[in-house]
Amino acid sequence: MAYIDIEEVIEYLDSDMKRALENALKNYGIKEPIERNRLFKEFVKSVRRKFSDREYVPDNLVEK
Repeated sequence: MAYIDIEEVIEYLDSDMKRALENALKNYGIKEPIERNRLFKEFVKSVRRKFSDREYVPDNLVEK
């Protein structure tokens, strides 16, 4: 098994993640304007509360 730092992965992918979160809310039917950066910050806070700093993932999910 491999360790990953989930927060670092999310932050590395931040611009794509922001767009994906915004699109998911729009696809879900949320019509209000969305502050992409604020949404992303709240998402990262939720991830911090839910996961450890480092999490194990199966080796087959990590390519080297």
